[in-house]
Amino acid sequence: MDDGASRNDQKPVSGAPAQRPGKERRRWSRQSGSQQNDNPPPPPALAPLVFSTETFPPREQFEAWQALNAPLADLTLPDGVTAEQGFAARQIAWNLGGMLVVQQKASAHSYHRSAAKLRSSLIDHWVVILRREGKAWTEVGGRVVESQPGTVEIRSLGHAFRGRMLESQSLTLYLPRDLFADSTAILDADNNRILSRNLAGLLVSHVDTVEARLSEFSKDDLPGVVNATRDMVLACVASTEERVVAASKHGTVAPMERARRFIRNNLQTTAITPDLLCRELGISRTHLYQLFEPSGGVVHYIQKQRLLAAHAALSDPSDRRLIADIAESFGFASAADFSRAFSREFGYSPRQARSAPAPSRLVKDSAQDADGLPSFERWLRALGS
Repeated sequence: MDDGASRNDQKPVSGAPAQRPGKERRRWSRQSGSQQNDNPPPPPALAPLVFSTETFPPREQFEAWQALNAPLADLTLPDGVTAEQGFAARQIAWNLGGMLVVQQKASAHSYHRSAAKLRSSLIDHWVVILRREGKAWTEVGGRVVESQPGTVEIRSLGHAFRGRMLESQSLTLYLPRDLFADSTAILDADNNRILSRNLAGLLVSHVDTVEARLSEFSKDDLPGVVNATRDMVLACVASTEERVVAASKHGTVAPMERARRFIRNNLQTTAITPDLLCRELGISRTHLYQLFEPSGGVVHYIQKQRLLAAHAALSDPSDRRLIADIAESFGFASAADFSRAFSREFGYSPRQARSAPAPSRLVKDSAQDADGLPSFERWLRALGS
């Protein structure tokens, strides 16, 4: 009995292969070390754009810093300080395609993004500033905020502002407006805002992680990094209640942002009409007129955007086209019509706009690396396009 039971227990299960005595069947194949290293990580995608006033004689240092920042604001020295004393400043910029990360340290100065600056530079990005050293005071529409080490400030380059800063060190994110197309109402309500300490801490932790790996990111990493940063900014700016309110306005905000983007991308055509916009947005003429009523009407809005774009072209020292050619490129039937519309809008002629003093070009060569990377100004203009 015992022998029979023992023999029965040793019979293989039907359909299963018999095993050799003393051999253990291997269930998983093993990978050799060489196989695991067949696919090395992709190469880093980012090369920084480095600018330092140390490369200039002391008397030219502040002028060079002014030139670097000319697309953003007009800079002045503090009272009692002269350019001959020199100006210590350094900037390292990283272009992630949908976002610029700028590490900066600079001596004390004042800054002003005026209405005239808005006309000559159509840059309207959002700026998120993480201040690490020093203090700054910025005024927008009569409201002043103070930033100091550890704070995070959020500001739109689409609005005028002025302020002053002590010797400071900061990290700044430049984020294109279109990146927040579905959340415009939230950010517009928070222009020139200082985040609370807790929310600032969350954003600072995220940005510190991004900053530490800027030299390691591959090309495939960049879209995810940009989108994660966008989401973190929104999470810190908007409370749950604000998100609900913004969502209730989404039906109005989204068409307006899509209309704005379409107009901006087609300024150099003559075919932008209310009917075309209605078809593009999928809305009625009544709805379209309601959207643009606060802007003086859709036709007025389109013409103003054409004039602003033409003003920026006239203010660009590298654009040497004739005034008539610029007018024609932005949809004006004649140079005379353009001149009259331009003068009504800005209070001076296209010729006067072109003859305005150009900012110093000291920065031109220094703001490029050995491989001829584009200048910081070109990065700003191309961001989000």
